[in-house]
Amino acid sequence: EQKILKEKIIPPELIYGAKMFRREMFHVSVPKNIYIHICGTDLIRDSRGDYYVLEDNGRTPSGVSYVLENRAVMKRVFPAIFGAYRVRAIEDYPLNLLQVLKDVAPAHAADDPTVAILTPGVFNSAYFEHSYLARQMGIALVEGPDLMVENGFVYMRTTAGLRRVDVIYRRVDDDFLDPLCFRPDSVLGVAGLMNAYRTGNLAVVNAVGTGVADDKAIYPFVPDMIRFYLAQEPILPNVPTYICARENDRKFVLENLDKLVVKSTNESGGYGMLMGHQAAQAEREEFAEKIKADGRNFIAQPVVQLSQHPSLCEDHFEGRRIDLRPYILYGDKITVMPGGLTRVALRKGSLVVNSSQGGGSKDTWVLEEPEEPAQ
Repeated sequence: EQKILKEKIIPPELIYGAKMFRREMFHVSVPKNIYIHICGTDLIRDSRGDYYVLEDNGRTPSGVSYVLENRAVMKRVFPAIFGAYRVRAIEDYPLNLLQVLKDVAPAHAADDPTVAILTPGVFNSAYFEHSYLARQMGIALVEGPDLMVENGFVYMRTTAGLRRVDVIYRRVDDDFLDPLCFRPDSVLGVAGLMNAYRTGNLAVVNAVGTGVADDKAIYPFVPDMIRFYLAQEPILPNVPTYICARENDRKFVLENLDKLVVKSTNESGGYGMLMGHQAAQAEREEFAEKIKADGRNFIAQPVVQLSQHPSLCEDHFEGRRIDLRPYILYGDKITVMPGGLTRVALRKGSLVVNSSQGGGSKDTWVLEEPEEPAQ
């Protein structure tokens, strides 16, 4: 219906100009009208103790395997602690995820849907997570060549013959999902998959096109989305953000590059980012030219001094910067994991917590409420 665009709450040009915007999703009905089934929202706390939402991951949020493995290791090494401190369990996350995938199955398969994880393959940096989740959920892990489309349905090749697939948890980007619809050179997807999706014979999790929610130029408008759709005020604020597609914002950013963090709107993992206060002059000048050439592709934010957490560095403890990514599942109900991925910048003085940039992770505890004393 595009009500929020028609009322100009979000500038339409930002949506239509988004790299991940998919016109192919016009008039496509998705099961139960749920587009983002798995969400990872990155939270930070600044040096004053105030919490902020740093960014949203609504396409293919990763990292949950680290959460589960960290907990398993900690329980093996320090088993007594968990009983003493009443730490809430997170081990049921794979079962909760599987239930969400079954919840959104097409109507014809609602009683006993076949679910699979679609992976780009062993050379993908998150392949461990793909295989880990498939094992934990007891479902098939497939690559593009393992699937085919026939008569509008997706089938999986097995040793017993073809088996219909009803729900795909895709860990493949939109561009590579279907060579007939997106990139024709893709060998990671399945020819005809989008046709099965459009006709309602297949559910795809997260929905195609949800990468728009990851676009960092859309992020500043999330509080307005909450007010528009829910008539509520956001509980947590966003980090102040300058959108370089706007002339006044772009001018301010170019004049203050040495005080800001500049981010590419569609990159992740700490790539495409300038830490202005730490960068050399030549690097700032290079980014200035990129911003002038394509302002839509950049946003900027003030430097936030992330809160620190004690971390073991060789034989002693030092403070290291952290953020937190909780995981939210949305099927027939909304479930929030009682824990999350705490990412830590392992390099002293670094504000970049991404694992691809040398960051690590920590087990994160949510404690049970204390029992009420007997009357």
